Amino acid sequence: MGRKLLILHSILETSSAIQKKGMEKLQFTTAEIRETISLANHLRATCNLSSALIQSARLDAQRAIEEGMLHRDAFGLNPILFGLQTAVVAIEETELNSEGVIALILWTCRSDRIHGIDEIRMQWGESVSRIVRGLSRTYELGSRGAAQETENFRSLLLSFAEDMRVILIMISNRVNLMRQIRDTEAVSRRQQVSEEASYLYAPMAHKLGLYKLKSELEDLSLKYLEHDAYYMIKDKLSATKRSRDAYIERFITPIDKHLRQAGLKFHMKGRTKSIHSIWQKMKKQKCDFEGIFDLFAIRIILDSPPKLEKMQCWQAYSIITDMYQPNPKRLRDWLSVPKSNGYESLHITVLGPENKWVEVQIRTERMDEIAERGLAAHWRYKGIKSEAGIDEWLNNIRSALESGDDRQMMDQFKMDLYEDEVFVFTPKGDLLKFPKGSTVLDFAYHIHSRLGNICVGARINNHLVPVRQVLHSGDQIEILTSANQKPKQEWLNIVKSSRAKAKIRLALKETRIKDGLYAKELLERRLKNRKAELVESTLSHLIKKLGIKETSEFYHLLAEEKLDVNEVIETYLALRDHETRRDAPSVPVRSAMEYNYEHPDAAIAHQNEDVLVIDRNLKGLDYQLAKCCHPIYGDPIFGFVTVNGGIKIHRENCPNALELRRRFGYRVVKAKWSGKGSSQYSITLRVVGNDDIGIVNNITSVISKEEKIMMRSISIDSHDGLFGGILVVQLDDTSHLNALIKKLRTVKGVKNVERL
Repeated sequence: MGRKLLILHSILETSSAIQKKGMEKLQFTTAEIRETISLANHLRATCNLSSALIQSARLDAQRAIEEGMLHRDAFGLNPILFGLQTAVVAIEETELNSEGVIALILWTCRSDRIHGIDEIRMQWGESVSRIVRGLSRTYELGSRGAAQETENFRSLLLSFAEDMRVILIMISNRVNLMRQIRDTEAVSRRQQVSEEASYLYAPMAHKLGLYKLKSELEDLSLKYLEHDAYYMIKDKLSATKRSRDAYIERFITPIDKHLRQAGLKFHMKGRTKSIHSIWQKMKKQKCDFEGIFDLFAIRIILDSPPKLEKMQCWQAYSIITDMYQPNPKRLRDWLSVPKSNGYESLHITVLGPENKWVEVQIRTERMDEIAERGLAAHWRYKGIKSEAGIDEWLNNIRSALESGDDRQMMDQFKMDLYEDEVFVFTPKGDLLKFPKGSTVLDFAYHIHSRLGNICVGARINNHLVPVRQVLHSGDQIEILTSANQKPKQEWLNIVKSSRAKAKIRLALKETRIKDGLYAKELLERRLKNRKAELVESTLSHLIKKLGIKETSEFYHLLAEEKLDVNEVIETYLALRDHETRRDAPSVPVRSAMEYNYEHPDAAIAHQNEDVLVIDRNLKGLDYQLAKCCHPIYGDPIFGFVTVNGGIKIHRENCPNALELRRRFGYRVVKAKWSGKGSSQYSITLRVVGNDDIGIVNNITSVISKEEKIMMRSISIDSHDGLFGGILVVQLDDTSHLNALIKKLRTVKGVKNVERL
């Protein structure tokens, strides 16, 4: 066959031969054959397609038809003819280059759309194969039926399109589809396609500056989704088009004359709003067609030096408002105070000839560039949300489209739009966004903390992977769990998101607390089996000997079995015995009962100078500190109204608190410390230790060295080799009390210290 042979002649012959065999394969109608030949000729002439491409397309299509891989879609459209129609739209409306057309034809005709990429790369080069791969990935993504109404789906769709020409083909494909499905019987499917065109493809076309395609997508979506509204507006616009065009000419002619006389350089644009825009305004303003003032708008764009921009804009404003009566309520001054997104312009509505309202927008070339290209992004100005990364990337595409340099810039734009983000699916098809580098653990903790805590791996695209597996856009992830799994410290180095890190830290903290309690109970039980008790002073020496800084860390290592409990017990007992031998006196030990102490100044009285707030911010009320619990400054407290009307202050953990609240809850009032005076409080401590007067001497020595703490009295009782001491000390607040208790517990021979 010669070079003039059409691309699809062989395809049609193959299809016809298969049909004669009675096989249910793709069939071409007579009309489709004629249109296919016409489109193929047009593409060949436009893009200078080679004989090699014709042969490759013929073989690919023949194989695909023989394998039964090419079928009419839900609307009954022929896929090969539809692909050629899409190519023509892409060439005419987006100026798609020959590589894009070749990739589209190859992708349309191939049955192995995904697995034949390497073959295409070898024959047609990296650029064509990249476009085919992008088309395959986006087609596969769309066929999943994922939650496409989400903003994340738009982002994922863009991230899948490695080459920007994939986006152009996708938009052209949807425009072509919307044109072809006017008379389809698949109404519900047409509605779904129209909704996608409205929320997904039209905004992308707008961002690319493909305003014609954007308006066509929006208008066709309205036509299919709200048929009556569309035709009502269309009929009224058609009825008024000639008079409207004539009116615009009458309106702008005197403006043009006066602006030129003022020496301003400018150009003007007059445009009629699209049917979709008019309908949206009718709904927003809740009015009928006749209630829309600005069916068309005039945009005056000044060629102005930067220093004269505002002055010349207001000069133009003055000239226009001298000619036509303005509506002051509809003045929008975004020159003096630009919008938060940087948009600058003057919008005025004036009463033109025949008493009709006309919207006039005045801006400079720079302002128009900003408004159109994305710094203030006209699509954002109209309420279409978008992320900065999408805007920047799509604006680069738009710059390439407008460059007119035979599309040589296109290959420079790799899809690095989401270099910091990935988009993945849950098993149910929900779409989630994560930082690039996120792992299976990030995904698990995003779903739920409990799921993350017991995660042992995942199934990604039906492949088993570990918890550290990095996620990639388009992955579908199912988390695998085990009841025996627990969070690990090294997980903090695996996850990427701050949310997952915070959840892991919380889980580790909770685990350490539980493990600490378990380890302490285990150690006490094992010591008890050895007829020994856990003494804190000896335990402190043991922990120091092991080179561990914190008690909590010691218990954690014990729980993790990084310390052998039997070895710990042996070391503990050896330390205890060594201390006993070292401290053994050469003379009989004197009993602690021989110790007597009474503070020489027995007349010191307690004074309450600290300030309390009782009930509803009441200060200055008389109160007494309850003797049953002896509250001091810093204790959580509450007030109790006695029968004689006085108020007694109790600690929240007072032994009588539960009964008071249960029986006399109506007499309980809130109370809190609000100011520290010079008050000191008598506190009673119970100390238990080995029956040795030397230990008591050490205790009193510790107390005497503490500032702002005074020992009032001490009484000793001895029994079975242990002494029980009741100490009364006078101090300022709970911070001094807690510090004292901590120091007393470290005295050698002391087994327990508690507040009474």
